[in-house]
Amino acid sequence: MPKQPEILEESEVELEDESDVNLPAKVILFNDEWHTFDEVENQIIKATKCSKTKAQNLTWDVHNNGKAMVYEGDMPDCLNVSSILEEISLSTQIEY
Repeated sequence: MPKQPEILEESEVELEDESDVNLPAKVILFNDEWHTFDEVENQIIKATKCSKTKAQNLTWDVHNNGKAMVYEGDMPDCLNVSSILEEISLSTQIEY
């Protein structure tokens, strides 16, 4: 006779750590050779509503390191920020 599958009680099931489920997402912006610093700064301001100084610092980070995290938050907000950055064909990626 075939063995019956074992049914685990809820307390025996290993659940995901709830802190992992609520991790914020991050928008990564990549450097390119086509956009000016001003274009990138203005688009970062438009997408994230940050100050000009912060946008300038982020733009320099992208330029010097090839990429930088420009926003961190809930996935819907990250999708919106990424979409706005990509309006002028900037390259982005969303990570957890």
